[in-house]
Amino acid sequence: MSLAFVVAAGRLVIPIAIQQIIDRGIAGPGGYRPGVVAVLCLIAGGIIVVIAALNRLTYLRLVNTAENTLFALRTRIFEHVHRLSIAHHDESKRGVLVTRVTSDVETLAQFAQWGAISWIVNLTVVAGTLLVLALYSWQLALVVAVVFSPVVPLLRIVQRHQIAAYDHLRTTVGATLSEISESVMGAPVIRTYGMRDRTRDRLHRAIARQYRAQMRAAWFFALMFPVSDVFGAIALGGVIGLGTWQGPHWGLDAGTLVACIFLTNLILQPIGEIGEVLDQTQTAIAGWRKILDLLDEPIDVIEPNPGRGVPAGALAIDLSRVAFAYATGADVLSDVDLTIHAGESVAVVGETGSGKSTLVKLIARLADPTSGTVTVGGIDLREIDTASRVGAIRLVPQDGFLFADTIRANIALGRVGADDAAVDAAVDALGLRAWLDRLPNGLDTEVGERGEQLSVGERQLVALARAQLADPGVLILHEATSAVDPETERTLASALDRLARGRTTISVAHRLSTAEAADRVVVMDAGRIVQLGTHDELVGTDGVYASLYASWIGNTRA
Repeated sequence: MSLAFVVAAGRLVIPIAIQQIIDRGIAGPGGYRPGVVAVLCLIAGGIIVVIAALNRLTYLRLVNTAENTLFALRTRIFEHVHRLSIAHHDESKRGVLVTRVTSDVETLAQFAQWGAISWIVNLTVVAGTLLVLALYSWQLALVVAVVFSPVVPLLRIVQRHQIAAYDHLRTTVGATLSEISESVMGAPVIRTYGMRDRTRDRLHRAIARQYRAQMRAAWFFALMFPVSDVFGAIALGGVIGLGTWQGPHWGLDAGTLVACIFLTNLILQPIGEIGEVLDQTQTAIAGWRKILDLLDEPIDVIEPNPGRGVPAGALAIDLSRVAFAYATGADVLSDVDLTIHAGESVAVVGETGSGKSTLVKLIARLADPTSGTVTVGGIDLREIDTASRVGAIRLVPQDGFLFADTIRANIALGRVGADDAAVDAAVDALGLRAWLDRLPNGLDTEVGERGEQLSVGERQLVALARAQLADPGVLILHEATSAVDPETERTLASALDRLARGRTTISVAHRLSTAEAADRVVVMDAGRIVQLGTHDELVGTDGVYASLYASWIGNTRA
């Protein structure tokens, strides 16, 4: 900040140097004195060079400080987003969260790199200029101050309207990015179902809303553009007119009057920039408010410190009177009691919306139950150490999400510090070597963004290998056999069988062939467990499972 004050003060060098040159080297008692003029010019030039160097140093230090601060902020936002429970993620659009981390933080970056220093420099220039002007002629300083005095209330009026306009603008930016995200990620579905016109219309409406919000915010910004011109012209005219008319009576000589004119003109640039800086400030404040709103979202899943560890190997799971509800809706789960023995294979089935997915996400502690308890290995899940829980419980999601890297790198994510030998061992344990040998570069094959260079089934094979590397005691397979292409279905079935050995396995599936192979079947309906037993027991009983099985058999034969 001290360097910024020096830079601001440095702008006063030229008017003062001009006054000294005129009064001492040109119109002084000794007449024109080229030596004095040359020395004063060299001094002024030297000061300007030093000020320029300090200006560059100030900017570099400011950028470095700003980027370090924003790096920490981005990291904090990312960490916070990943700590939020599924309740928040299911209610928030991906594009909105991306906006908080990218666009909103970028508004702070732009303000920190220019707006913040501009406020300091410009206000210092205005105050310093008025002070120097008052030392030359308090009368002319008073004229300038009176002329520019309406700027302050005008800025306050504009500021009140701008903050509301920019807050609305940041909201529309998030909505637009959400539409863009859906349009890009859903491109195959959009093209397949001929939804391009509908998608384009939705995107155009979102862009139009953002455009209107941007134009409203810009309208207030545009009010500030003529300020420096109008008030500057009046102030400059007043200084020239009064200085020429009353200058001799006020003790102003030629050099001092010229310096006063230059000083008055020097105020015009800061006044003009204040409008632009105010606009950027309001943008940054609106972005900052959105970021704070996200950071204020409560963390529902509080990690214990210190936590308890769970033993290695297969683990028993017990759910007692578990209920769960999202903040804006009715209960998704109600009064769920379930005991799963260590090493047991359990299939969870039910119609869409019955609560299957929520149940297994609670076991993986992606959220905590609204009421009731979930214990793993005899320990309340909320008391288990984070690292121990992550190592003991692994969920293989339906989409088999992969990062834009090689197959080897994606598998290695299963365990921190895993080397190539560990990855190879996981692959061989699941019998996936033959499949890998058919790929162009084996384990070093690039999977592309979100793994799109692999088929759905192949992505699931990589996800299973990643789970195998983690060696969990509890394995949760969330629709792991759905939407599998025929080419890899047999390989996937074999890998699943090997992966489940010696582990407590919970499978969520629409394919009831998975339920047939399980030790027990949990049947859910409307957020409750309505049936529990083996496949043979449930098929022979009139109930939800028998209806699901009959429907599945009919569809399979069809």
